[in-house]
Amino acid sequence: MKLYNTLTKKKEEFVPLQEGKVTMYVCGPTVYNFIHIGNARPMIVFDTARRYMEYKGYEVNYVSNFTDVDDKIIKKSIEEGVSAEEVSERYIKECKKDMADMNVKPATTHPQATQEIDGMIAMIETLIEKGYAYAVDGTVYFRTRKFEEYGKLSHKNLDDLRSGNRSLLVSGEDQKEDPLDFVLWKPKKEGEPFWVSPWGEGRPGWHIECSVMAKKYLGEEIDIHAGGEDLIFPHHENEIAQSECCNGKIFARYWLHNGFLNIDNRKMSKSLGNFFTVREIGEQYDLQVLRFFMLSAHYRSPINFSREIMESSKSALERIVTAVSNLTHLEQEAAADTLTEAEEKLLAEIPSYRKKFEDAMDDDLNTADAISAIFELVKFANTNANDASSKAFAAALKKEIVALSDVLGLIVERKEENLDAEIEKMIEERQAARKARDFKRADEIRDELLAQGIILEDTREGVKWKRA
Repeated sequence: MKLYNTLTKKKEEFVPLQEGKVTMYVCGPTVYNFIHIGNARPMIVFDTARRYMEYKGYEVNYVSNFTDVDDKIIKKSIEEGVSAEEVSERYIKECKKDMADMNVKPATTHPQATQEIDGMIAMIETLIEKGYAYAVDGTVYFRTRKFEEYGKLSHKNLDDLRSGNRSLLVSGEDQKEDPLDFVLWKPKKEGEPFWVSPWGEGRPGWHIECSVMAKKYLGEEIDIHAGGEDLIFPHHENEIAQSECCNGKIFARYWLHNGFLNIDNRKMSKSLGNFFTVREIGEQYDLQVLRFFMLSAHYRSPINFSREIMESSKSALERIVTAVSNLTHLEQEAAADTLTEAEEKLLAEIPSYRKKFEDAMDDDLNTADAISAIFELVKFANTNANDASSKAFAAALKKEIVALSDVLGLIVERKEENLDAEIEKMIEERQAARKARDFKRADEIRDELLAQGIILEDTREGVKWKRA
């Protein structure tokens, strides 16, 4: 398996530090509101990376944090007149619900920054002892220039950063030895949560949190560190500096970053009115559709979200779901149990589809091509499975489609009762449309159901339906 390493700017063969085991850290959200679809992309793509590694037989220790102390959380708590802890705990709970609805597996560990303060203080003390950090009036700064490799991830040069006036700005600029030094610990402000430290009451800087949590739950040196490309600089760059100076070891071997998500070809922002939470999308679509959409492009590519693309994703996913549903029906109704000679020859072709799928995933997690391989298998099943097929043949095809989809976290085998309830609901809507003499809508619903393999029959006793 090859992965594109941001650190080296090339695809590299993945070799874990310990054979058969993978340590992976993914930066999680700051929990001050419902997660948005930009947050959803790294959750989905790196969950898929984890699933594929587990499919290949690795034991994956997957850590993804919650940043539960931050200016935005504090601002929200002040607005609502509640504690910062109450705000963060509420949105951690909501985030976990959205993740479950997107079929994102819970991490091995979901550490929270506020529960790891002692480790952060200890790491900062070590950095001070080693001469990499210094305290000024309750604030602790990291000496950026003392780490000679600073900039190796973002491929930025310190002098260029300074001349370009791009500094890692925080309060107290005049206190710093160098404008590019960044904060490890900051003193409390009135009304903010704080912790007691050797430098006074305060709270940690953002960057130190992830360094400490990765070290505690995965070790001083880890296999993979991942997140959105917006985190490369300064967040991940600063993590490397802190961790490597403290521990004296390479922090992470492989750095993976997903591309940006745009809305209707524009950057998502509240000011543009194109800001969507996962919860809002879930009110209009099954979140499996959102997952399918996220995986339909390569994770490093920018991806464009629009209603048209979501509708297209919904239809595409439905093709797989319908194929699996039809195979379930054929399996249940089959007259013969065992494979015919012709069916055995056909099933001998199945490993070629699995190989295409694996080749795609082995090539830097190319989920777009992996989905194409699943569609080729769906086409093969639709072409070769029919009323004359044996139970074993239909079952084998279904098992393969479901298994490959499951590696991508796509749930394509719907529970029959849920599907039946959806069909009944659509039939009710069609009946209401006919009663209102909206025959156009009634016909549309009939066509939608037909596309899902459902045939309607208008009888004297009412509307009946059957699978095609």
